Amino acid sequence: MDKIKIFFRRLFGGSFKRMFKQMNLIHKETGAARFPMFFDMIWCIFRYGVGYMDYHVFGFAKIKGKNRQTFMTMNDNSAISHALNSREYFKYFDDKALFDESFKEYIGREFLDLRNADENALKAFCAGKSAVFAKHINDFGGSGITREEISESTDYNALYARLCENKQYLIEEQLIQHEKMNALSPSSVNTIRIVTLVYNGEAHFMYALVRMSNGSSCVDNICSGGMYVSIDGDGVIRKPAYCDATGEYYAEHPFTKTRFDGFEIPLFGQAVELCKKAALVYPKTAYIGWDVAITPTRPVLVEGNTLPSYDMAQNYGHINEKTGIKPRFEQVLGKDFFKRKK
Repeated sequence: MDKIKIFFRRLFGGSFKRMFKQMNLIHKETGAARFPMFFDMIWCIFRYGVGYMDYHVFGFAKIKGKNRQTFMTMNDNSAISHALNSREYFKYFDDKALFDESFKEYIGREFLDLRNADENALKAFCAGKSAVFAKHINDFGGSGITREEISESTDYNALYARLCENKQYLIEEQLIQHEKMNALSPSSVNTIRIVTLVYNGEAHFMYALVRMSNGSSCVDNICSGGMYVSIDGDGVIRKPAYCDATGEYYAEHPFTKTRFDGFEIPLFGQAVELCKKAALVYPKTAYIGWDVAITPTRPVLVEGNTLPSYDMAQNYGHINEKTGIKPRFEQVLGKDFFKRKK
C-alpha cells in the first residue's frame, strides 16, 4: 500500500513538462528512444521510488535489472534520517550560529552572533580584518551569504543596522583555503561534502565529493550554479565534474583549466577523521553530511546537514561498476534495515 501511495505522489506531484524535458536530454545524451523510456520512468517510480530527475542522474536509461536496486532513493535517505536522527538535536545544525558554538573546536574561525551583540561588538570583531562573511542563521543552498568589505571608513552603525534588517545575524571570519584547492576554483571556498553514519557507537565514513564554483560565483553550492565531483576513499578525484546548470561533464575546470582526473585533495585523511570525531559530539544525530573547507594548515567544518543529499553521490558519470551507494549503508546498518523501513 505504501508503495502505491508513493507511486501516485511521485507521478502527480511532478511536472510532465519537466519529465519530458528530462526525456529529451536523456535521448540526446544516450540515443535511447523516448516512447519506451516514458514507460520505464513510470515503472521506476512504482518499482524503485525513483522519480524522473533521479532516473536521469542515476543513468537508469543505461542501468537495468538488479543494479537498479543498489541505488539509494529519496525514501531510503529519509528513512535513515528519520530512524537515526533525533529531532531534538536538529537545532544544533539548523541554526548556523549554534552550530559554530557547538563545534567551535572544529570550525577554525572566529564568529559573532548579532542576536547577542551590539555595534561595538561588531566593530571589535572586524578589527584587523579586510572582510567578513554575513549569513542568515538558517538558510541553505548558499543563499543569504554576503561578503562584507572592511576598511577604516566602515560605518559600523550602518553595517550593524543593515545586517540585522537583513537577518544576517551570523558574522564569520573569512576562511583562507589551501593553495591546492584554489587551483580548482579560486572564486569560492571549495567545500568537501563528507557523509558519516554513527551506528553502535562507531562513526563510519560513507562517501565524499567536492563542490566548487563554476568560476563566476563566490559560493560553491550546486543550487547556486556550481559543479561537483566524487572523491575516492584515498582522497583522489578520478572522474569528470558535473554541472547541474549545463547538464554536462567537464574533464577540466572551464575557467582554471585544472584537470579533475588525478587531482588529490590535500589533507583529505585528516578531513575524514575530523568529521568522524565531530559525528560523536551529538551521536543521536547519527546521519550527517558535513561541509568541510581545507585551509593551508588543517581541514575545518563549515556546516552540518541532518538530511544529506543522496543523488550527487550516485551520479552516473561518477559511480564505479554502475552501482549505487545503498550496499555501503547495508554493510553498516544490515541488509534488513531498508526492508524494515518500508
